[in-house]
Amino acid sequence: MEFSEHIKTANVEDVLLRQPLHPPTRGTLCVTGHHLLFSDRAEGDTRHVLLLLRNIDAIEKRIATSSGTITVKCKDLSVLRFDIPGMEQCLNIARSIETLSSLDSVLETYPFFYRPADHSLQDQWGLSSTETYYTQMVELHDRWRLTELNRDYSVCPSYPTSAIVPKAVDDDMLVKVAKFRQGGRFPVLCYYHRKNGMVMVRSSQPLSGANRKRCREDELLLQAVIEGSDKGFIIDTRSSQQAQQARMTGGGFESKACYDRWKRLHRQMERGKALQESLIKLVEACGDQSPNMDRWLSKLENSKWLSHVQTALSTAGLVAECVERDGHSVLIHGSEGTDSTLLISTLAQLIIEPCCRTLEGFLALLEREWIQAGHPFQLRCAHSAYSHARLQQEAPVFVLLMDCVWQLWRQFPLALGFSEALLLRLASEAYASNYGTFICNNDQEREAQGVKTKTHCLFQALLKPSEREQYTNPLYEPTKLAIWPSIHPQSLQLWRGFFLRWTEQAHHLEEVQEEIRTMVTEWTRLMLSPDVSDLPTCSA
Repeated sequence: MEFSEHIKTANVEDVLLRQPLHPPTRGTLCVTGHHLLFSDRAEGDTRHVLLLLRNIDAIEKRIATSSGTITVKCKDLSVLRFDIPGMEQCLNIARSIETLSSLDSVLETYPFFYRPADHSLQDQWGLSSTETYYTQMVELHDRWRLTELNRDYSVCPSYPTSAIVPKAVDDDMLVKVAKFRQGGRFPVLCYYHRKNGMVMVRSSQPLSGANRKRCREDELLLQAVIEGSDKGFIIDTRSSQQAQQARMTGGGFESKACYDRWKRLHRQMERGKALQESLIKLVEACGDQSPNMDRWLSKLENSKWLSHVQTALSTAGLVAECVERDGHSVLIHGSEGTDSTLLISTLAQLIIEPCCRTLEGFLALLEREWIQAGHPFQLRCAHSAYSHARLQQEAPVFVLLMDCVWQLWRQFPLALGFSEALLLRLASEAYASNYGTFICNNDQEREAQGVKTKTHCLFQALLKPSEREQYTNPLYEPTKLAIWPSIHPQSLQLWRGFFLRWTEQAHHLEEVQEEIRTMVTEWTRLMLSPDVSDLPTCSA
């Protein structure tokens, strides 16, 4: 079906647009296959508002006899209101937007049609891979190997084609281990700590079930992970009670009797519906116009969002401490190993690994730990905080990651080589994007849809000179030390840049930050200038 068949009314004149941070404007509203375009040509000055339809989370209609108002609530938390003359035109526009913003086919989404002038589909897609990481880590090669057992995705549908596993475990054993782990997500190496040779490994839960089933190959694999060490730690992102309950449905955890050299620690992290509802409550609180301070603080606390941030940073800090300070390898998993597991492994690497804190290093880390490792973006980011649809598999795990990274960025303003603007961009792009990086749920789906040959890569675009400057931290001073975040309640703050980004206060803060950025960049340029006469002088 052509996009035009979904468009009942293509454009309407004399529409009044009301949006945050701008005065009301009258102009023309157009609906295309992928965008909502508002154009104002008043007083010879043309102003355009281009909104990707995939960014729309919910639409609310208010119809009068001769006109109507459409309120468009977006996944990036912005809200736009259009006053449209003519009841029929208003209803037609609303129906068109509702249909086009929720098309099911991945191939109909905008990344497959986006063709910027300075990009080519022949450009490299992506920054890193398991193979690249293994090649760079020469120290791994004595005890670890690269397997392509999953090259046809038959062993684990959500893993990439290759993985790093202990040399002591052959592919036949891996097949048996995969059958013992939920979704086939057998333990794979995600980080090697050069300082002491310890590793981080991640997987899904073992399928021990109520009968306490064992898998000898799984036990041998984990024993090989900590070869030469006295013990390792299993960080289970479920409570002990949740892990016990999982046995009743076929899941479970590693028993002490079978994995005697591993110590299991439970760190409960909310996921799924609970996390999505937390985001909804927080956004509702941020939109409350009441001047009552007690009411605001109560709503903020009831959302429990900052508690999720605290738990994530605390758990990541525990993993980092095990590897960096105590010199022990760590296995991280929850149930499926596609959400909180990836959140913790990413944050732990940021805390202890300097290479992950550069702009390129951070994007490569996200690519390995989220894109290739199979975080189901298509399911988790189907709706944001405004949708009226019944919650299914939505969960703002990636937004939570961006918030946690922002807390690190705020506590250590010199240690991270990227800016807050990058985190804001990534948090929005995960829900609606011109690029193919965040579409689909895993590499198998991306290959089936031809994502890497038919769309452009966001991470590559962010590193182009035209984009790179605004996403680089001009205050960055590399350090080889770990950065240990404070998780005390007074140390954690609401991420105003994201949750209050469409308010006057946040807008002013953004302007100040941009001014500071410009001053620092200019000062750095002058300091590096060979002509000392360019340097500013102090007058008496």
